Amino acid sequence: MAKKAEDVYRDALETDQAAEFFAQQGYYLAPGVFPEDVLQGLEEDFDLIVAGLTGSGEAVNARWSGEDVDALDGGASTIVHTHNVQRYSSRWLQALQHERFLGVAEKLLGPDIVLHHTKLFMKPPREGSPFPIHQDWWYFPTAHDSMLAAIIFLTDADADAGGLCIYPGSHRLGRLPDSSGLEPSDTLRPYPLEQATPVGAKRGDVLFFSYLTLHGSPPNRSDRCRKTVLVQLHSGSDYVLDNDEVNHVNEALVLRGWNHHMTRERAKR
Repeated sequence: MAKKAEDVYRDALETDQAAEFFAQQGYYLAPGVFPEDVLQGLEEDFDLIVAGLTGSGEAVNARWSGEDVDALDGGASTIVHTHNVQRYSSRWLQALQHERFLGVAEKLLGPDIVLHHTKLFMKPPREGSPFPIHQDWWYFPTAHDSMLAAIIFLTDADADAGGLCIYPGSHRLGRLPDSSGLEPSDTLRPYPLEQATPVGAKRGDVLFFSYLTLHGSPPNRSDRCRKTVLVQLHSGSDYVLDNDEVNHVNEALVLRGWNHHMTRERAKR
């Protein structure tokens, strides 16, 4: 008999499968992290945030520009985006502190877990924007490269729905030059999106991956919304480097344990 998602989740924690797989492959899909009663409230608040964004008059379409994106979506697509859902909704703040969520994160990061930021992404049906293959380190580099992403799935997301695709093991390449994905790059040319491995996820799953792992996502060509919240976390023994090229939001919120590099000056930013 096939195991339930909850049993697979528990087995992964008990056997350290998550940490071992993550170290080898640069990602780990944790099944069934959030139960349905929690997901219902999170999706309700997600939809409220999206409704507020789309009715605000703000520029909320976070579609990347450039020839690589144009080649994937034909030159036009949409993705609704905002940073830091926990600033909108207490239920989302509670989600970041959910025991199962932090249980997996601790296996990957250790006992000290710091929130860098969150991002909401809503890919609408049939026109949801793609992201070309890239690494994330360029946007918020840390001294020891512990930064990882954790995508919380509120909807099922296969490749047809614009789900994530990765190059397993690519984190071992380290920091690649010109790997932000914002413009054509000879470094990334050997890693086309169509040859990346789709990571199909179900509602309630969380996909963890290193910020060095090459990843991207195709357009949403399905008739379903793709609803995700991406959470960037790093070890409390690590710290974010100064980045003169990118001024990125940094919550520096301790979710578990201790931030060993916090100072009075940093705390007042």
